[in-house]
Parts: sequence; C-alpha cells; structure tokens
Amino acid sequence: MRHVSSVLTLLLVSILFNSCAFFNKINDKLFPYRATTVEEITQAPAVKPKAPVKAPNEEVAKPKHSTAATKQTTPPIQKTPYKPVVSPLREFRAAWIATVANINWPSKPGLSTEEQKTEALGILNYLQENKFNAVIFQVRPQADALYKSDIEPWSYFLTGQQDRAPMPFYDPLTFWIEESHKRGMELHAWLNPYRAHHTTGKEISKRSVVRTNPERVYLLKEGYWWMDPAMKATQDHTSRVVMDIVKRYDVDGIHFDDYFYPYPSYNGDKDFPDDKSWNDYINSGGRLSRGDWRRDGVNKLIERLYAEIKQEKKHVKFGLSPFGIWRPGYPSTVTGFDQYEKLYADAKLWLNKGWIDYFTPQLYWPINKQGQAFPDLLGWWQSENTLQRHLWPGISIGTNKSGVTNNKEVLDEINLTRSMLPKSMGAVHWSVSSLTKNPTLTKELKAGPYSIPALVPASPWLDNIAPASPQVAMNKSKDKLNVQWSSKDKDAASWILYAQYDNRWEYTIMGKHQLNASLQLLSADLAGKTSSLKNIMVTAVDRTGNESEQQIIPVN
Repeated sequence: MRHVSSVLTLLLVSILFNSCAFFNKINDKLFPYRATTVEEITQAPAVKPKAPVKAPNEEVAKPKHSTAATKQTTPPIQKTPYKPVVSPLREFRAAWIATVANINWPSKPGLSTEEQKTEALGILNYLQENKFNAVIFQVRPQADALYKSDIEPWSYFLTGQQDRAPMPFYDPLTFWIEESHKRGMELHAWLNPYRAHHTTGKEISKRSVVRTNPERVYLLKEGYWWMDPAMKATQDHTSRVVMDIVKRYDVDGIHFDDYFYPYPSYNGDKDFPDDKSWNDYINSGGRLSRGDWRRDGVNKLIERLYAEIKQEKKHVKFGLSPFGIWRPGYPSTVTGFDQYEKLYADAKLWLNKGWIDYFTPQLYWPINKQGQAFPDLLGWWQSENTLQRHLWPGISIGTNKSGVTNNKEVLDEINLTRSMLPKSMGAVHWSVSSLTKNPTLTKELKAGPYSIPALVPASPWLDNIAPASPQVAMNKSKDKLNVQWSSKDKDAASWILYAQYDNRWEYTIMGKHQLNASLQLLSADLAGKTSSLKNIMVTAVDRTGNESEQQIIPVN
C-alpha cells in the first residue's frame, strides 16, 4: 500500500512540474514583461529604455471577456519649471597679484606686518569698489611660501630674508582669504610648480629645495634654479605643496601660470640640462622621444592634481594660465612662440581632457595684431574647449612709449570676450597694478563693462544643486528698510540682496559673514526721478555659483 502511495505521489509531482514549465513557456510568450531578479539587474549592461514591445497576438494577449475592473490612473502633476525673477550678470572679473620680485605686493621686502596688511587692504578695497569678484594671489613664487608651511621656507619677497617669518607673526594667505571673502570675492592661490629660485630672490636658505634636494634642481645660465619636471620626486613634492594648501586653507581655487619648463632664454637658449634623468629613463627601457617624455611628466602632474584636488574639496577650482599660443599655425593665421615645443606644455590636451575648471590663456596682444590677433586666438581655444570648461582669457595691453595705456583696447577685448563666450564670460587682468595705477582705465571700466556687480559663472560639472533660501526679516526706520537674514545651509558662501524700485530691480553681492543691510525706501536716478521700494529678495550662493530660489517679499 505504501508502495502504491509513493508512486501516486511521484506521478502527481511530475504532472505539476510539467504543467508549471508549460505555463512558464506560455507566460513568456504572452507576457514578455516579467519581474527581473537582482542578479539580472546587476549583470545586465546599461542600455537606454526601449519603447514597449507590442504583444505578438493581440487576440491571445488580451482576453476578450475580462471581468477585472479598469484601474483609474491620475496623470502626474506637471511642476512648473523654476524661473528666476532677476538674472544677475555672471562674469569672472579677476586680477593677478604677483609677489615675485615684489611686482604687486608687498611693495618691497621687509615691510612691517601692519604695512603689509595696509597695502593688501588697499588692493582689495580697490577691487571691491570696482566690482571685481576674484583675486589670483601668488603664494609660491620660488618654491617658498607666503603662508605658514612645514614644507617650504618663508618667502624672501615677504620679509627680506628667506625662511624668516613676519613679525609680529601673521599668516598672509589666511589674511588675504578672509579679507577677500568679507568683500564677496574669491581667492585663488597661485603657485609656480617648478621654479626653485628666482634671480631676485637673494640668499637661498637651508630649507630651500635647492639645498635639501640638489639632485632635483638645475642652475640655469641666467641665474634661475629650476626643478626637473620629469622626476617623480618633483611631481610628488609639488603635489604635496598644493594639497597642503587645499587641505588647510579656505581657498576657492588653485592656479598655475605659464612657467612649466623654463623659457629658452633663461638658459642662454641652450637645452634644459636634464641629461641625467633623461638617461635614467632611456636605461630603464623608456621609448618616448625626449620632447614627449618631458611633456608626459608635465601632463601627469596636471592630471594628478586635478584628481587630488577634487577628491579633497570638489568645489576648489583648478585653473591654468598658459602662454597664449599653443603652436604656430593653430589657427592658420597665428605665428610666434611654440610652447608645446619650447615649454613642453601641451595646454590643448589639458583643455581637451577637462583637467581644469577654468582656462586662462595669456592673450596679451591687440585685436588687430597680425599673427597673434586676440579674437583669432580666443576663437581657436574655444573650438578646443570640447568639455565646455570656463574660458577666461588673460588680458594685458601694457603702455606705449609715453607710458599711456590703450584703454579702448582693454574695453574692446572685454566686450569681445562677452560676445564670443556668452555662456561663461570673464577675463583676468595682468596685473593689478595696471589697474590701480591707471585712474582713467579704472573710471572707464566702472562706467562701462564693470558698472554693475557680477557673480562668478557657475560650474555645473562640480555641483548643480542650489543652496536653501535664507530666512529673511525686515523692519522700517524713518527712510530706510533694515533687512536681516540667516541660513542653516553650510553651502552658502555669499548673499545677493535684491531691491525693486518701482519696476526696476537692483542687486548687491555680499560676503558670507554679512547678514544684514539697509535699503533706502526712496531712490532717485541721475535725472532726479524718485522711485519707491516695492519688493526685496535675499538669496544664497554656494561655492560653485549656484543661487537659491528667489522669493519676492513685499515691503508693505
């Protein structure tokens, strides 16, 4: 009896198993959309969703006499896209502040701490008053430091003796950062990656890389000391210096200029004296040409630094300012110096690869300069800007034999940059003294292209999420409206206060720590027409240029 029962059980299981397999095949044919396992999801290649596949047999796939109730679906509510009430002007307005050879600051080595601070505040106040929004401050002119460093010595250009700290003690980089941010301006730390000692740098201290690691540096015929860019030890050292700044200081950017391998004239037009490292490379089996080997060393550093900076602080921008011409013939109208062949700087590659957040080729030629025309070069660099990073050219016209600057050329180049690069406008002025010592140019900039404040253009590849809107309170006192605001959002780096007088909106950009302001209830224009304050808005802007939503607050 038990034997018969077992046989019947096995027979029943077999029938059920075959039935399941049969219905699974039918199910696969009739209902191709089924649940997917986790393993299938994780192992499947990423593909764009396809349009629904029509069932092979409508008569079978859709039963004619279904009694199931039809499910009612509510169409999703379409959210109206956010549109700002006012679109503030976005333009990068910066100036280089060179410390090498005391070009811009401090005016001479060995000034007292207070004298240095007074000069610095004079420069920053000038830039704020004339609506600049960024400072490119040189902190490492010759493998030294205008900040407290355990890696490299204090700069001679600061105190008059290399490795002597300022007295009374202060940290110049901290001071410049804090004072720039108070004024709503970015501070970019500018470093020279390979120059070990400048001809004007006087005595070399025991902590200089020239003394600590003589195997990495070469003395050039004009008196400069230069690190070997191809050496891994040089790349490691430069990376250590850069990342020390990124980690310890609240900088908005890291900036390199055009000094990679030295200009040929620095070594009497002789080749760079790197025979030892070159022979080491060949003996280790290296197959690149000498030029490609040199460029490869620089490329590795640029790519490495971009990755390291982003890993530590994604909002810190990395900017490069190479010589304005990549190679003669690019574009076809261009002639002149070949940085690719002479400085071993493949600047086009860095731009193509997106190893930078902003690119500032030094286009120090007039608009109509034959062989180096400003618009020809700017247009070519933009054609190579395949990842659409910021392209903010460096401009410098200099003076004529009478010491007079061609102010019109400066204004025309700013306007030309705006028309050619409308999505991310900007320019960097070489140098700040060309502005502070030229009152007529200052006046024309303030009355013309820099007449209204501007935000630094946003960098959506770094972050595209806007900060939260601040909380706003206000009260009237006689002829003024007092406005206060606050926010718990730590991303807020600056504020914009908007004011609407009748139908006209105005705005002011303020630093992170300013949390109040006063507005006139009545405003008169140049013609004497009076307008009343109707509405205000306060927004937050984060480190990558994203602005919080604008919310109109009626005054009455």
